[in-house]
Amino acid sequence: MVLLTVSVAACGCRGHVHQITTVPAAQRPVAKDATANELLDRYNALARAVQTVNATVELKPTAGSKYSGVIDEYHEVKAFLQASRPYNIRMIGQVPVIGKTVFDMASDGQNFEVSIPSKNKFLAGPVSLDRPSSKPIENLRPQHLVDALLWPEIRKEEAVLFEEFNDEAARYYVLTVLRGGYRTEILRKVWFDRADLHVVRMETFGPKGVLLSDVRFSDWQGVAATNVQSGTAPVSEYPRTIRLERPHDEYRLDMSVEKISLNEPLEAERFKLEPPPGEEIVHLGDAAEDKKP
Repeated sequence: MVLLTVSVAACGCRGHVHQITTVPAAQRPVAKDATANELLDRYNALARAVQTVNATVELKPTAGSKYSGVIDEYHEVKAFLQASRPYNIRMIGQVPVIGKTVFDMASDGQNFEVSIPSKNKFLAGPVSLDRPSSKPIENLRPQHLVDALLWPEIRKEEAVLFEEFNDEAARYYVLTVLRGGYRTEILRKVWFDRADLHVVRMETFGPKGVLLSDVRFSDWQGVAATNVQSGTAPVSEYPRTIRLERPHDEYRLDMSVEKISLNEPLEAERFKLEPPPGEEIVHLGDAAEDKKP
């Protein structure tokens, strides 16, 4: 009787309860199918293939968040970026048009150096330094970009979970890589857009589930054939828009790739950064430096 009453009411409301919308075939989203192994192979193929990155990019840093109560947005900076496996990276930021250097930073995976001409300072310290600055923009480290540009391979011995995730925007596959030890924890999550199976997001976690970084990739475009040092197939596509968020470091970095070349030979000397004459050298992590207010 209840169902009959509802049915009669629906028919008498001139379609306000029940409405059918037909989506044209050209506008219907596509959701491709793939297995966990196929996604692993797809991810690792690109991770192995990209050995070096030489790019001209536009950077827009944003420091702080609504949780801290202050959000600082900085002007765009043109940067020349070079990265080489396993952990080498060098990035020089300049003011557009006039070409004045804003920063020059480098890292070899063990230590990092940052030259800031406007402050006449040269910062140096170990990559393992875990002492967030009260000024979020000073937490930006060159090695934070390494995993976003040179993806770590998912090894065969690592446990990987496979799942689907759907929302109003799209449908995704998610690979969750676990770390073992005393307690199993999440190490990394890799998101694939099922529309084209491109990697669109990569989350990296620290101990106890702390979200260290959240990187989003979009605007995948073709890459000209280059010399591939690894001996694998040439890289056909690479993302042109990358957003790196470091929630505990309180900063976000939006990177738009203007020009890119992959797997060019990069000499080790390119990643060496010496203090410019006259700059004050600050060794972060020193006991004396830690006592400063």
